[in-house]
Amino acid sequence: MKRKYEALIVLDMKGKEETVEDLVNGIGREMEKAGAKLEEIDRLGKRQFPHNPRHVESGYFVNFKIEADNAALDSMRAKFKLNENVYQQYYQRREE
Repeated sequence: MKRKYEALIVLDMKGKEETVEDLVNGIGREMEKAGAKLEEIDRLGKRQFPHNPRHVESGYFVNFKIEADNAALDSMRAKFKLNENVYQQYYQRREE
């Protein structure tokens, strides 16, 4: 059963040659390959972290509104965990 989710992805841009737009589009394509349907992408911008976990001072925050089933969500989590550009990922079910 497909449900609506919000996926907050924090990108680590430190030392990357790709542009933010390329990385965001790549993440969106990976979500669609996993079986999710993209509804909206909100680019929240670069933000500083209050402390420096793992020597990363800031990240680029992107909020994806998607519709996916549990298998697609699990697949995305596994893929993004291995992606060196993804610093953090959070998923929350939307009520609509």
